[in-house]
Amino acid sequence: MTVTLASLSQQTGLAVLDHLEQSVSIPVVDGLQAQGDLIVIPLPVVASSVRPWSDAGWSDAGWTDVPPEGVELLRGAAGGNPHTLVADPDTCRWTTDVSDSDGLAIGVFETSAVAYLLHPEHGATGCTPGAYVIRRQREREGHRARLVAD
Repeated sequence: MTVTLASLSQQTGLAVLDHLEQSVSIPVVDGLQAQGDLIVIPLPVVASSVRPWSDAGWSDAGWTDVPPEGVELLRGAAGGNPHTLVADPDTCRWTTDVSDSDGLAIGVFETSAVAYLLHPEHGATGCTPGAYVIRRQREREGHRARLVAD
């Protein structure tokens, strides 16, 4: 089934801006992807620095199922638009119960089917089945680093 920006927007009730082509098929990626001020990283890439808070391991890390209407991951720094994780029922779970030695992790999601990131201004991208870390992006200015503000 082809998923479009219009169908994700309708599923979540989150309107996208008029400049985006809503009939376009959402690209699905199995690697790194960025969307404004956040970045999606396959968990194996950063597994040495991202850990569950629970000493019992990932199975007790406060997971919640991602509902069809999605879960807001991050709202733009200027009080703006939300980044929303969207998935079909019973295919994706999400936790913020993680420790990240870099201090950038918002959370982790595991999905058994394609999951989507939707943003009213940036559109959407899909993530293949797997485990991913959602982190804030940072940029360098000389010797200083700052979080990307979307």
